[in-house]
Amino acid sequence: MIQVFVTGGTFDKEYNYITGELFFKDTHLMEMFERGRSEVDIDIKTLMMVDSLEMREEDRAIIVYNCSKTPSNRILLTHGTDRMVETARILAEEKIEGKTIVLTGAMVPYAFGTSSDGFFNLGSALAFAQVLPPGVYIVMNGRYFDWNKVRKNRQTGTFEEIGSEENPV
Repeated sequence: MIQVFVTGGTFDKEYNYITGELFFKDTHLMEMFERGRSEVDIDIKTLMMVDSLEMREEDRAIIVYNCSKTPSNRILLTHGTDRMVETARILAEEKIEGKTIVLTGAMVPYAFGTSSDGFFNLGSALAFAQVLPPGVYIVMNGRYFDWNKVRKNRQTGTFEEIGSEENPV
């Protein structure tokens, strides 16, 4: 079984057509897994619904606690993209033994329909969570990255590997 933890982020934001603001209501994950006709055994638990820019140390402590206490050794964590790498670092530093932890998110809310990358990222993350060895990873744009070799490129709106000639640290 894959344990899915929801923390919020753009993934689950809704759009207020009157004010133009984005807000949280409920997670879209169950609908997304059903729509994708997933047959993977999953358990979805919402830990919080926050924008990662507003995530506090206490929120990350909740994430670490739940990842370490779940009996599942495969974890998929939805997260806001702005602070995803920071949470991945904290999870890696906790040295949660024997578990594959995959963080993913979206640049465009799922509620925006076909313009959202969320559906694709969720499916990719679900697949990578099943096959990657224990460790902490970020899955975005159809790729997986080691937690310490990735950054969000704010110009392109994608994640990229760092530490290579093309993208030095």
